[in-house]
Amino acid sequence: MNTSPITPSEMDDILKSKRYSLITIRVFDTVASLGGIIILSPLLLISGLAVKVSSKGPILYSQERVGRYQKPFRIHKFRTMVQNADKMGAFVTVSNDQRITKVGRLLRKTKLDELPQLFNVLKGEMALVGPRPEVKEYVDYYNENELQLLRLRPGITGLASIEYSQESELLDAADDVEKIYITSIMPEKHALNYACIRKLGFWNNIKILFLTLMKLLR
Repeated sequence: MNTSPITPSEMDDILKSKRYSLITIRVFDTVASLGGIIILSPLLLISGLAVKVSSKGPILYSQERVGRYQKPFRIHKFRTMVQNADKMGAFVTVSNDQRITKVGRLLRKTKLDELPQLFNVLKGEMALVGPRPEVKEYVDYYNENELQLLRLRPGITGLASIEYSQESELLDAADDVEKIYITSIMPEKHALNYACIRKLGFWNNIKILFLTLMKLLR
């Protein structure tokens, strides 16, 4: 697995050679996200009601992230924290974060809080598979090679998402959560994203979606 940084010229070659695969992936993502919204609508409704009745605040939490071509967009999740939690601490969270609600902990554990991002995929702001979108404050630390990751749509899942599915637990022992995330975890995620992009293709995406499902079931 080649996890070395991707240069701008290499990214140009990847996008050129994979242009038909990218079209196929986008068509699949559109159909799959629409189908997912319809099939999972009862689960979306139940999760939304659970958030609403369990704590004060909106059902959805929307946050500005940096998307394809560094264009900002608003990512949607079921709210898992108390209202205005983003004003009470770091952007990243630890497992025992006091801002997380009881229902929020269940949603996070099962990843059900991510379901509203199917609407982001349907709109074309995200893909099912790709690098997770970051807030601008973290993107400001990106170097030229890391910015190449923003030439693709950000994804709901990917190799980095699978590997760091328990990220909050990894941050538990950190004295400075954001520093550890920026200097240690984020570069390791980038390396996995580089490897994933080099294998960019429809069937590789299907493989990652399957691995994600297996991870959730475990």
